[in-house]
Amino acid sequence: MKLSDGGGLQLLVTPTGGKLWRLAYRFDGKQKQLALGAYPAVGLADARKARDAAKATLAAGVDPSEKAKVDRAARKVATANTFGVIADELIDKMGRERKAVRTIAKVTWLLSIARPDLGQRPIADITAAEVLRVLKAVDERGSHETAKRLRATIGGVFRYAIATTRAENDPIASRRVKMRE
Repeated sequence: MKLSDGGGLQLLVTPTGGKLWRLAYRFDGKQKQLALGAYPAVGLADARKARDAAKATLAAGVDPSEKAKVDRAARKVATANTFGVIADELIDKMGRERKAVRTIAKVTWLLSIARPDLGQRPIADITAAEVLRVLKAVDERGSHETAKRLRATIGGVFRYAIATTRAENDPIASRRVKMRE
């Protein structure tokens, strides 16, 4: 059963009792639908906002359903390209290259220092200021040599990301970061 709200917004009630917001619209002469979420997680006000946003996209000549697919794919790519994921790949690569177990352990330990702040961030979005904040925190504890090695290790993750076309640049490569003043 469909309950219409107006402007193409519908609440679809399934035989099992589920309630799903849908937007019915036409694009290039074809009838289409866009899923807006499940009720009550998405309330009426939110569904109306989503409808209005989709209508604005439609008015700009873009299919809202295709835009949603592209946005979903971009989020998936961003999630797959986090600092943590790329760091793990680099560690795996070091193992395949038969680097010393101690070397891999040291790199893993150094990256564990950066993971709380950088691990979940898309690597292409990480700024020099974020990396510097991590390095300064280590340096301020008096671990100057660790901070230097961490900087080099983080740079290695960025260089690997650049080599695998998941980042454009290393945000701290061109800077001479001075941690002690």
